[in-house]
Amino acid sequence: MLQTMRKEYQGTHQCQVPPAVMGRVLSLKGCGVLPVAGGEVMGEGLRVRVDRIAAFQKVLSGVSAYLKPPSQRQGGVVLNCPALHPKPNLPSPDTLTLGQLRTVLLTDHLGALLRRQGFTVSCCPVLPEDSNIIVFLRMLGVDWPSVPVSWTNDEREEKMLEALQNSPYKEREETDGGRRESEGKKMEGEKEWGTLRVNLKRVFQEEQLPGYDPSLGTCTVQRDSVSHLAQLDRATADCTVSTATAVHVTSCQDEFRQQQIAMLWRASGATVTQRHLVCGPVKTPGSHLSAAQYLQLRRVQMKEASEMKYGEQVEGQTWDDIIKVMTSATVRFELLSTVHMSPVTLDVQREGSVSTKGPRGGVFVMYNCARLHTLFDSYERGMEKGLYPEIPEGSQLDFSALKEEGEWLLLFNYLIPFSELLDQSGQVLECDGGARVNLKTEQICKFLVSLSKDFSSYYNRVHVLGEPLPHLFNQMFCRLQLLRALRELYHRALDTLHLPPIRQL
Repeated sequence: MLQTMRKEYQGTHQCQVPPAVMGRVLSLKGCGVLPVAGGEVMGEGLRVRVDRIAAFQKVLSGVSAYLKPPSQRQGGVVLNCPALHPKPNLPSPDTLTLGQLRTVLLTDHLGALLRRQGFTVSCCPVLPEDSNIIVFLRMLGVDWPSVPVSWTNDEREEKMLEALQNSPYKEREETDGGRRESEGKKMEGEKEWGTLRVNLKRVFQEEQLPGYDPSLGTCTVQRDSVSHLAQLDRATADCTVSTATAVHVTSCQDEFRQQQIAMLWRASGATVTQRHLVCGPVKTPGSHLSAAQYLQLRRVQMKEASEMKYGEQVEGQTWDDIIKVMTSATVRFELLSTVHMSPVTLDVQREGSVSTKGPRGGVFVMYNCARLHTLFDSYERGMEKGLYPEIPEGSQLDFSALKEEGEWLLLFNYLIPFSELLDQSGQVLECDGGARVNLKTEQICKFLVSLSKDFSSYYNRVHVLGEPLPHLFNQMFCRLQLLRALRELYHRALDTLHLPPIRQL
C-alpha cells in the first residue's frame, strides 16, 4: 500500500500532502491505528503527526481492546514436554535438571499465551496427582494436568505398538532358521514382543518433512517410546478440534531423541503437524544444582533479602505467600527472559543473588506492580475520607493535561503494542516452516522489565495524587486513568506467567 501511495504523490510539491494520500491514511482503522493530526511529504516518504491528546482519549476510553489479542484464532495445539515423560521412571524434583525445568516453565507460559489467542491447548504428558513432581510444579504456579494414581494408558500403548508393527516403515526382521536373532522383550504385565525397528530416515524423506537430522536412521522401539506415543495420542484426542499442531518443547541435549519420537509417531500413522521448540542449556558455573535445590536456594535468598529490608514483620502466612510468589517470579524471569535457543547462565552462589530492589527481573517487576496497587489503595482511602471524587469516564476528561513525555512513552511503547505482542506466538505457529520453530517466548518477560523501568522512572518523578483541589483534579484523574490501564496490563501479562500480582510490599 505504501508503494502505491508513493506513486500517487510523486511529482507533487514537497511540502504538500496530496489529498488522496492523506485521505487513505485517515481512513485506516484498527486497534493500533492512532488519530493523525497532519502530515508532510519527506524525501523518505510520508511523515504523519499523531494527535497525542486524541490518542490518549481513544486508548484510555477503550483500553480493554488493547489488553487482548486482536483476534481469536482457531485450532488446537498439543504442547509436549519430554522432560516430564517417564524414562522409564517418573521424573522427580531431585532428578529434574535446570535445563529441563526451563522447558517446563516455557511450556506453561506458551500454553497460557496460546489459550489467550483462542487455541485449544492440551499439555502432555499427564502426571499422577499428588506425585512429587506435581507438588513441585504447583509451588512454581504450574497447573499441570494430572490423573488418579490408578490411571493407566495401556489401551493406547497397545494401539500405538500395533500401529508401529503394521507401519510401512517397519524394518523386516532378520531371522536365522525361522528364529528371531534377538531375544524378545516384555512390556511389564504384557506378553512378549519381539525387537521392533523402524526406519526413521525413510519417514522424513518419503513424507518430505524438512529440518530433521539426516543422521536419524533405524530406531529400535523401546517401552518408554511407546508410552510417550500413547501420551501424545491421548493429548491429541483431548484437543477436540479437527486440526492440531504438536509442539515438542525440548532441551538441546534431548533434541535428537525427540526427533526420533516425532518420526516414530509419524510412522505410526499420525498426521499431526509437528514442530520442535528447542531450548539452550542452563549453566551454573562452579555449581551443579537440581531443580529442587535451585528453587530452595532462591526461596531462602528471597526470605533473607525480605528480612533485611522489612525486618521482623516478615512472618506469618501472608509473608509466606509473598515469598512464594516472589521466588516463583525470580525463577521464571531468570529462565524465560533469554531467547529460548540461547544458553542461560545463573549465579547460584549462596550470597547476594536476589535483591528486592533494582531492575533485576521478576522481583523488580512484581515490586512495581505492587506500587500501582498501593497508589490506588491510597486514592480509595482518600475518596472514603471525602478528599477525592470518583474517577470520571475518559470521555469527560481533558487529556491535554498529560504533558509529560514519560506519559506518552507508557502509552505508545506499552499499552498500544501489547495486543500485538500477545498475538505473535500464534502468528509464527501458523506459518509453514521446518522442524524447528522460534516463538520468541522471551518477549513478555523483557516487555515487563522494560515497562517497569520506564514506569519506575516516571513514578519517581511525578506526584500523582495531588492536593484535593478541584482545579487539580483533571490532571490527577488523567494520570490515574493511564496508571489504571497499566495496572491491568501488568495483571494480563503476569497471568501468562501464572504470577498473581502482589498488592503491597
